[in-house]
Amino acid sequence: MRTARALVRHEVRMLGSLVLWVARRSHGTGGGRAFGYARGQGAMTFGLAFVCLVETLTMSVLLRDFPVAHGIVLFLDVYTMVFVVALHAAQAVRPHVLEPGALRIRRAVHVDLRIPLERIASMRRESRTVHERAEGELDVAVGTQTSLILELAEPVDHVTFLGRRRKVRLVRFHADDADAVVRAVTRARNARPPLPGQPA
Repeated sequence: MRTARALVRHEVRMLGSLVLWVARRSHGTGGGRAFGYARGQGAMTFGLAFVCLVETLTMSVLLRDFPVAHGIVLFLDVYTMVFVVALHAAQAVRPHVLEPGALRIRRAVHVDLRIPLERIASMRRESRTVHERAEGELDVAVGTQTSLILELAEPVDHVTFLGRRRKVRLVRFHADDADAVVRAVTRARNARPPLPGQPA
């Protein structure tokens, strides 16, 4: 039942992202600075959508004498095209956000991790295209690529797509302008007042 609810929630968020994209609005960026991560993905996404369109037209011709099968395949093909475009929309309208006191790392509707700035021990640029799963690490790759590494002084809770919780101490993620993210986070951390017991 939990899996079914997660899938329904996922579909609703994807379609909601498509509406926001058409309206040229973003999600969850009020009061913060947004950093995109989907640059360069648009051409591939719309190329895939075009392939789906060609397949839809081809199958319509092949199944024109089989109305039931034609209706089922047409529905699946159209839904696939909508899903592909909605995925791109979700990446575009849900960027990473530097909020007051936290960095919010996202990937479409699949990942939304809020990291308090005081828990960031270090942040650096490092481009990777191969990632091995490891305990306590989270890879938020875009097209298999990550360009930034966050090491945390204390772990944070990451809620997976199906609602499971796991502790992470290291996060790799991608941003179109990785240097701008590093500069902005560094400035935000340096501007924070010292914690109680720390020298000013």
